[in-house]
Amino acid sequence: MTLRRIRLELARTPEFPEGSLERGYEFHAPLTADGHLDADAFRAERAGCTVRRFWPGEEERHGTLHHTRNHAWVFSYAPGEDDDEAFHRLDRHLFRVGEYVTIREPGGQSHTFRVASVR
Repeated sequence: MTLRRIRLELARTPEFPEGSLERGYEFHAPLTADGHLDADAFRAERAGCTVRRFWPGEEERHGTLHHTRNHAWVFSYAPGEDDDEAFHRLDRHLFRVGEYVTIREPGGQSHTFRVASVR
């Protein structure tokens, strides 16, 4: 299974009516042929499922993609759950250019991101 590099960019918001190319994530994950996350392949490729979070005014954060015991998908940057950023129903989303996903920050604020590329 080949890992895909997926780039997410902040979607339109009241603060950013055109979205923001400068706010987002790049991560590596295995996808099925139709563009869903492949949980079975993830188990075999877990070490390569990394993430980079970029946001102006903040240091880049580097971490990993995790599939938790309660079947949630999260980005994690340090051991423990305190810094985890959870996806909303990620198992149902397609990773195709133009699709949208929502990520909840540890403090509870959610942001919607547009899939900008899948390589």
